[in-house]
Amino acid sequence: MYPVELTKPMAQDLTNYGFESLSSAEQVDDVLDNSEGTVMVVVNSVCGCAAANARPGAKLAIQHDKKPARLVTVFAGVDHEATNRAREYMLPYPPSSPSIALFKDGKLVHFLERHHIEGRSAEIIAANLKMAFDRYC
Repeated sequence: MYPVELTKPMAQDLTNYGFESLSSAEQVDDVLDNSEGTVMVVVNSVCGCAAANARPGAKLAIQHDKKPARLVTVFAGVDHEATNRAREYMLPYPPSSPSIALFKDGKLVHFLERHHIEGRSAEIIAANLKMAFDRYC
């Protein structure tokens, strides 16, 4: 478990931008089991590629004309229960931090694993997400 002092600014990087933080399995189920329309889930993390690429890419992407109806985040290494439950919805993909998933009507339709994020710019990640938004949102 990471200290709150370390992770709070990283979590706020998304929540201050309109993402809802989920901290329990029940919250994840409420969002993903009962959702019509689109939901983007960002699995946040303390790793450098989350700060340099994933979080900025997600924030850039949602400035697009089309975007998910709901934006949520779980924090790997902090919100264990919520992260584990979110990852169950992301199967068959293995656990990946950071990662970004797009769901439509409760079904996973687009997924960026860490290896799609690491080493790519925020702009490239945002462009990938925008293409998914155009298709599914």
